[in-house]
Amino acid sequence: MTSVRPLTVADVDIVQEMVLEFGAYLRNLGDNWQHNFTAEKYLRDGFGPHQAFRGFIAERDGMALGYILMAPNYDVDQGMRIEIVIDLWVRAHVRRSGAGRLLMQRAAAEARQKGAGQLLWAVYRPNELARDFYLAIGGKMVADLDWMYLPLEN
Repeated sequence: MTSVRPLTVADVDIVQEMVLEFGAYLRNLGDNWQHNFTAEKYLRDGFGPHQAFRGFIAERDGMALGYILMAPNYDVDQGMRIEIVIDLWVRAHVRRSGAGRLLMQRAAAEARQKGAGQLLWAVYRPNELARDFYLAIGGKMVADLDWMYLPLEN
């Protein structure tokens, strides 16, 4: 049976392993992904004094199946708290086992408990597998928005 629990500091190595799998998958789709989410950043930003994200891991029989990372945000237009799904990865050999659905359900429950009215995420356009999964669980496309960013120099 698959279970989902909060990520911990002790999950650093397995999360790093899955992050590298995710990166290889994205590169195979044409993304220029680079490994920037290091073990140090996982520990500092996920468990340090200024926590930037939290997450969950799906497991079965002691084996990691996938993970989800999320962070709080706010939508002024809708006047509500939202949660951003930063990353969702399910290992290729266990896809269609329900792990991704369980991770999203846990993220939604966590977001509701924290007062959020919506989960929001981005999908790499060539990632049709992810888009199909999200649509199958009730996800909606945001047709009139494009995500943008401004690099900040430190």
